[in-house]
Amino acid sequence: MARIPYVYAPPVASVRDEPFDRLERFYDAVPRDGAHTEDFGGLVLFVRDGAGWPFYARPRLDATEQPSAADVTAVRQRQRDLGLPEAFEWVHENHPDLLAVARSAGLAVLEAPLMVLDPAALPPPGDFPTTSVRILDPQAPTFAADVAARRAVAAVGFAAPGTEVGTAGPAARDTALVELPVDSLDEERTRTAAGRRISAVVEMPGQGPVASGMALRVAEVAEIAGIATLPTARRRGLGAAVTAALARRLLDDGTNLVFLSAGSEEIARVYLRVGFRRIGTACIAEPAPVG
Repeated sequence: MARIPYVYAPPVASVRDEPFDRLERFYDAVPRDGAHTEDFGGLVLFVRDGAGWPFYARPRLDATEQPSAADVTAVRQRQRDLGLPEAFEWVHENHPDLLAVARSAGLAVLEAPLMVLDPAALPPPGDFPTTSVRILDPQAPTFAADVAARRAVAAVGFAAPGTEVGTAGPAARDTALVELPVDSLDEERTRTAAGRRISAVVEMPGQGPVASGMALRVAEVAEIAGIATLPTARRRGLGAAVTAALARRLLDDGTNLVFLSAGSEEIARVYLRVGFRRIGTACIAEPAPVG
């Protein structure tokens, strides 16, 4: 299938060290073709237009000052007014003062290992001979079912965080299956056909999809995200296989900066096997638990 290149003209931003400047521009660019923005001091809130996964607030590229606690509070109020999750994301190395500010404003912050792929360290396909990783084809008649399965695997996998083997398997995945709204499916198909999104699943005989993941791409930068394995299928290298397959496809498509954020140090070790190396910290914030 012919792939349509995605051309992105990045906004003007202050100069930062590579690759952090490119990551900052990527995070700002990803939501812009599906959301409008609202500025709150040093922060920008992305508000999705239409159905789909809600976006986040993050530091403005053109801000002249670091976000303040008042900015965070104002965004949180706006998110509540809109019925959105109170979600914030940023790269610590680009905004080192924001960690303390966010916590002072009542947010709990996950400090996730930020990792970049070393292409030379990516294992060859033969290192995962027992798995069947399938990249989803937006033109396939099964695309809608495939995307629904990818999301269901992720829902079950993320409901049981970590890498431990558990009891939730294909039956739990099937229970979690949800038919995609037409506009959501159209968006998924369009972005996949344009090369801005790549999805993958691992299928096992008699079980169907048991692991999944995706990548978001803007020009020559891409983030691998949503890597999940059903708890019954863990400790078999399936998450690493999906990650490697997505990374290989991205490199083949001309991507020259592939990164991800690991949910924990334990999970980061899985990505080390695939050729990723830690370069910093991705901060993901939400309201701190009450009590």
